[in-house]
Parts: sequence; structure tokens; C-alpha cells
Amino acid sequence: MGIFDEIKLSFRNGSYLTRLIYVNIALWILVRLVFVGYSLSGADGTWLLSWLALPASFELFLSRPWTIFSFMFLHFEFLHILFNMLWLYWFGKIFLEYHSQQKLFSLYIFGGLVGGLAFFAAYNGLPIFQQKLATSELIGASASVIAIVIASAVYVPNHIIHFAFIGPVRIKWIALISIILYVISLSGENAGGNFAHLGGALWGWIYMSQLKSGRNLTSPFDRLIDTLFSWFALKRKLKIKYASPNPDYDYNRSKKQQQNEVNQVLDKIGKSGYESLTFEEREILFKLGQKK
Repeated sequence: MGIFDEIKLSFRNGSYLTRLIYVNIALWILVRLVFVGYSLSGADGTWLLSWLALPASFELFLSRPWTIFSFMFLHFEFLHILFNMLWLYWFGKIFLEYHSQQKLFSLYIFGGLVGGLAFFAAYNGLPIFQQKLATSELIGASASVIAIVIASAVYVPNHIIHFAFIGPVRIKWIALISIILYVISLSGENAGGNFAHLGGALWGWIYMSQLKSGRNLTSPFDRLIDTLFSWFALKRKLKIKYASPNPDYDYNRSKKQQQNEVNQVLDKIGKSGYESLTFEEREILFKLGQKK
């Protein structure tokens, strides 16, 4: 199996977290390759960034409305995407210990949306930004990522992360320091980006505070995404089965996947107790009990 086949298989069978990371990396590679091609030909390749970045100007936004979504997957500098993807992976894994993949995906999308709206509000509402309104743009997954960080900190504030050279740190302090740094940096060159970060952080806090109270603000979107992904997955499985039926392989693979899910649920019960299980994890145990 070639490397591209392995990547496709990993994307298809991976979690929503894996897919989010892959989409970000794939778009970064595409943008950089286009930029290299235009640079070597002596042309300006920054048009692609502007075509996908979220403009501060509302008039420009109306001419490319898709940017309210595309900007949260768009990066240009290597360190920008590196740190965003590392944070997305670390805190996404923590989030998935307690909540479903659908909730993670929704939190990412809505964190980016609220971050984009905060960026809009700052540039169109504060006089200091009026001279930069026509040329300012927003890119990056930072607002989406910080929404996941804050949501995780609200849900499990005392979860400990071990850092090299620093040692164990509770997640609530990471969240607090991040917000303080964003506020301090509002007077810097990336003021618009920091307004977006604060918008994403605000959504992470609102979302998880409501979820802890029993209200899932993104429940309709969760179901929509789950339906879409399930439909694509079912369509793919039907095609594979039609092209190359292998019932023994499919059965063994399904049994192994189910056993892995059960093992993960049992491990979580051992660490955090039954009350820490999500609705989806309790459904796994319920279905297992019905089979016995």
C-alpha cells in the first residue's frame, strides 16, 4: 500500500479530529504549492489567500461569502499551522475523552464562526481600525482551536497536562493564561486575530457552560453532520461491498472495532466512573448488554 493510499485510509477511518487536521494540512500544502508556482513564474500568488481569507470589509465579504468557513482551515506560515494543529490534537484528544466526535466538530465550526464575527465587529465597530478595513483579512484555525481549549477547561478544569521543562499544569491555567495574552495583545499588530481568538474563547465557554446544564446549543448541527458523514460512509461501504465482497474480512473488522470501543468505555469507567460516560458511550454498553 502506497503512502497516498494509507493517507486516504487514515482519513476515511479516522475520527473527526483526524479529518479536521488533514483538511487543514491539505489546504496549507495546496496554498503553498500554488504560491510557489506563481512566484517562480513572476506572478502574484497571494490572490488565493485573499480568495479564501475572511475580509474585514463587509462589502468584500458579500463578494465571497464562503470565506466565513474557509478562513478557519486556511494557513500560510509553517509555524502558524504547526502550533494550531498541535493544540488542536492535544486538546481535541482531551475533549474526546468526555464528549462525542460530533460535538468536537460542531465546536470547531461554531468557534470559528463566532471568532469571525468578533473580527468583523471589531474592525467595523471600532474607529481605530477604519483605515485598515479595506485591506485586513483573517486566516487560521486559532479561534476554533481556542474554543476547544476553553470548553475542555470549563468541563475538566483540573485535567493535568505534562509539559517538558515545566512539569504538570492544570488545563484551567493554560486557558486563563491564553486569554490574558490575547487581551494584552489587542494593541499589537495582530489585533484582529486576537479579537477572533477571544470570540472563539467566548463561544467555548458559553457552549460548555450550557452543555453542563443539559442544553446542547449545536444539537441540530450535530445531527446534520452525523447524518451527512454516515450517508457518505454507507455509500462508500456499499460501493466497496459491490466491487469486492469479502464478508469474513468485514465481519472480523467490525467485531474488532466494536471490541476496541467497548475496551475504551471500560477503561474510562475504571478511571473516571460510570457518570463520566457520554450518551454515545452508554449506548455502546446498552447494546452490548442486549447481545448477551
